[in-house]
Amino acid sequence: MPVTKTAKRTLAASKRKATVNKQIIAKLEKSIRTAKKVKSREKILLAISLADKAAKKRAIHKNKAARIKKSLTKLLPAAKAKKKK
Repeated sequence: MPVTKTAKRTLAASKRKATVNKQIIAKLEKSIRTAKKVKSREKILLAISLADKAAKKRAIHKNKAARIKKSLTKLLPAAKAKKKK
């Protein structure tokens, strides 16, 4: 446990940031699951946007966000082809 006042303050801030990061990541994971399941353009673009936001807030690493975006982008042409038919 922290002893100094600064360390206590840092621990409290760290806990707050951890809860926010968990919320961001949970929302992103849920969006990815629905995008892969539904394969609609709107859901895929929403998941890509959330991946960018999570990387910007450093909840996930930027390379992980890039991998997520790449896998979701591969679903886009399939969604376009189904709409045209």
